Amino acid sequence: MTQTSNRFFDDIAKLMTDAAGVAQGFGKEVETAVRARAESFVADMDLVKREDYEVVREMAAKARAENEALSARLDALEARLAKLEGGKSDLSETLIAGGDPAAPMVG
Repeated sequence: MTQTSNRFFDDIAKLMTDAAGVAQGFGKEVETAVRARAESFVADMDLVKREDYEVVREMAAKARAENEALSARLDALEARLAKLEGGKSDLSETLIAGGDPAAPMVG
């Protein structure tokens, strides 16, 4: 009777081990399928990669800084031009009155 119950428990243990292996394999298959579906879903959404986002962000920051520098330079040039022309405060007035903006300045 001892051998019979031992064999019975051994068979049950083997069955449980096999069932655990099958469950683990099934879990890996489900995980792989879910991951593939999620990657497909993200690819269909046309999302931007992090590296691309960072590159565009840096380009925008550089463009913003250049824009601010050019704006400051333009303000200084307008002030200098107004001083040279005796108080005209707007460059557009000078361009309209002065003719061709591409012509060389005499001064």
